Amino acid sequence: MIRASVIVFPGSNCDRDVKVAIERITGHAPRMVWHGDAEVPASDFIVLPGGFSYGDYLRCGAMAAHSRIMKDVIAKAKAGTPVLGICNGFQILTESGLLPGALMRNRSLKFICRDVHLRIDGHETFFTSTYRCGEVVKVPIAHAEGNYFADEHTIARIEGEGQVVARYCTPDGRITDDANPNGAMNNIAGISDESGRIVGMMPHPERLYENALGGTDGRRVFESALVGIAAAMG
Repeated sequence: MIRASVIVFPGSNCDRDVKVAIERITGHAPRMVWHGDAEVPASDFIVLPGGFSYGDYLRCGAMAAHSRIMKDVIAKAKAGTPVLGICNGFQILTESGLLPGALMRNRSLKFICRDVHLRIDGHETFFTSTYRCGEVVKVPIAHAEGNYFADEHTIARIEGEGQVVARYCTPDGRITDDANPNGAMNNIAGISDESGRIVGMMPHPERLYENALGGTDGRRVFESALVGIAAAMG
């Protein structure tokens, strides 16, 4: 049995989408864990979903990072439990210190909701192992604060250590400014920690996991988790 947990914050609005995607792909419904709970049940992986936690007050994800449940999420992540942060979940991961950098306002200062192309540059993480390095996929974005920023030293480190998971690109895989929807440094759409077990991404793989939704390019994020769980079980 796959034991997944989805953390639900006040203002989360993609939690059910993630729940359905996980259940359809793994055959097992995840536990929906309220932000005010003290502990996350023993889990094979944890997902922080998209939305507008706490109404995006202060900074996106800043208040959610201090929710009661996050103390245990951080502890479990540091102990080795894989964690995936999608959109607002990515913002929460940076605000909680589990991933470096920050997500700033889009350079257009407008909310963007559309499909984008991504080049998978980090395929050795818990959530991207079934993609090919350099593969171009199409996944939706929906955010106003997706502009990834970090200081020069941090950018050099995550680039040098292969922690950039995905970049915004053209349909043929070129990394250009025109293909960058939000102004993110180095076209960064997603990153991982050093272990590859904590991943944050602005695009929404749960919105494109079956043909009825218009494509399946997001499906392998969750299939990769299945592969990682199977490998851990020996």
